[in-house]
Amino acid sequence: MAEATISVVKKLIHGSRYLVVISGSGMQRERGHKSLRDPERAYDIEAKYRYSPEEMFSSVFYNTRIEPFYQFYKEEVLSQDMQPGPAYNAVAELEKQGIVKTIISREIYGMSQKAGCQNVLELHGNIEVNHCPRCGKVYTKEYLLKAKKVPLCEDCMVPIRPGIRFYGEMIDNGIMTKVANEISKADVLLVLGARLDPDFCDHNLAYYQGDKLILLTNREDTGDVNADYVIHGSLDKILPKLL
Repeated sequence: MAEATISVVKKLIHGSRYLVVISGSGMQRERGHKSLRDPERAYDIEAKYRYSPEEMFSSVFYNTRIEPFYQFYKEEVLSQDMQPGPAYNAVAELEKQGIVKTIISREIYGMSQKAGCQNVLELHGNIEVNHCPRCGKVYTKEYLLKAKKVPLCEDCMVPIRPGIRFYGEMIDNGIMTKVANEISKADVLLVLGARLDPDFCDHNLAYYQGDKLILLTNREDTGDVNADYVIHGSLDKILPKLL
């Protein structure tokens, strides 16, 4: 691994045959996202609700304590008004130009789609796509927020299931198959704002057969050595320079 330059990475991107993007938490962090896993925030949440974020953001808590779950979910997750910025817009423009083939998203706020991306695979779901577990009717984030307590399906009168993956839940097999297929086809893999830790590598990079893994990240990490090319810095500043 070597610290790369903008010109080198730009040449690799524009010369690619099949470029796949993996959009990580660093992308949304630059847009002001406050992670539930942040130690200080996790402490504040536990003090407020008497449960840790890991306990509350789980299928067990949703199924057994649905009223406090929805209070937590609406106040701590849905209340964050996440909007795309220059980095997301740059990825959308690269897709429009036909350079980016697929975006694999690791966030739940649908910011790639808001920026205009079309071919997005969401590993953890989307807060905008919620459904009734009985009839399958889809409900928006706004519908959940407007409910006084637990949002219910208008037709079935049963609680609506949030359209996100809870902590500890497996990623949908269909999505994982599509992700594996896309990564295996990539000659250039562009990873944005993600830590290349063992778990990430085992579940994603195992399918990559190329030698042009580019990591753009705003936080240095020991896993950076797993990339072929690395640029450290603000993603909102780096990505527009790659157009």
